[in-house]
Amino acid sequence: MSSTTEDKKFNEDKKFNEDKKFKESKKFKESRIIYILLFFVPIGYIVNFLSSNATLIFATNFLAIIPSAKLLKFANNKLSHYVSHLPYIKRKNEVFNSLMKVLGGLLGIMLNNFVELVITITALVNGQIHIVQTAVLGSILFHALLVLGLCFLVGGIKHNEIEFSSTAAQLTSSVLTVACISLILPASFSLFVDQSPGKSDMILSISYGISIVLLVICVLYLYFKKITHEKLFSKNKKKKENINIIIMSLILLIAMAIIIVFSSLFLVNSINGVVESHKISETFIGLILLPIVGHSAKYIAIFCVCTEDCEKKLKLKIRNSVRSSVYTAIFIIPFLVILGRIIKQPMTLSFLPFETVCLFIAEILKNYLVQVYGKANWLEGIMLISTYLIMALAFFFDFDTIKSSITFSNIH
Repeated sequence: MSSTTEDKKFNEDKKFNEDKKFKESKKFKESRIIYILLFFVPIGYIVNFLSSNATLIFATNFLAIIPSAKLLKFANNKLSHYVSHLPYIKRKNEVFNSLMKVLGGLLGIMLNNFVELVITITALVNGQIHIVQTAVLGSILFHALLVLGLCFLVGGIKHNEIEFSSTAAQLTSSVLTVACISLILPASFSLFVDQSPGKSDMILSISYGISIVLLVICVLYLYFKKITHEKLFSKNKKKKENINIIIMSLILLIAMAIIIVFSSLFLVNSINGVVESHKISETFIGLILLPIVGHSAKYIAIFCVCTEDCEKKLKLKIRNSVRSSVYTAIFIIPFLVILGRIIKQPMTLSFLPFETVCLFIAEILKNYLVQVYGKANWLEGIMLISTYLIMALAFFFDFDTIKSSITFSNIH
């Protein structure tokens, strides 16, 4: 009897060690990809100053941003956890505590979407309004369709079905629905209201008003998430980090932020050259490529979760993907509109009709799959990914010609 027990324990220990080695090998493979791509950081800088080839500049800096964003995310996670355990957060003044948590949430949004913010702000300063609009819209589509679809696909293949917190997902999806309605209304106004000399000013005014409302919703959502219903969203407690790790994380965060700023600057400045030389749609670059470079580093791990805690990690990725869509809609987009007003750039919420239709379709499909069942399978993942690929195919062709014809017809 004791011999059987010992054999069983030996087999369990052997399986545990094998799973641990497999898990470590997966992490090593993921890290190896990141380290290899880091070589493109100096290459992108050198190419920018020594070459006039816009495609080469775009490609090298595109690849350079991905590992930099991954390391920035790593450092940000360490610092965020440390800051959340600082003594001043635990003061008896509840108003102060609530204010610090909301401000910390806003700072976390900015750092988690740092690459997207840098790219869009750079384009906004350069007057590339349509690039900014397509980049933020593409970010919502990227998270709501591609990332969510990949999570459903991998989880469905591994576990047949993957369940997630339907209550939290429904609340977050409801916020995103309200935000998408706010983004669709200015486009509808622009499309159906008769042409008039002051129409552009009216659209700007509507965009500014909606942006203020969305920013208020963002603050209230953070208050709901971090104060009144904190238990609904945060379930995992992490161990306290060593102070030396925090210092190194801060240094890493600053270094990666500087690298991302310059790489993004070179990337954005090369977009016009890529469009002219290869006849690639500017809309395709903004809607498909820029969200990939801005967010793909956060989701590389989706393909490296074939471990015993695969389902737990995929649930986290599902939650993060829906949440990222919400933050883009209720914070980043209105922030850029307000910033455009400050720097005298006419950034509005008036997207092109076809772009608005794609946003509407993505929101309906995502809401149906997330809110109805609270669980997903690989076929639902395929549907989401296929929808994203169909949209990407439509935008790949010379959509800018269509955009010009729409603009021309509106003028006349």
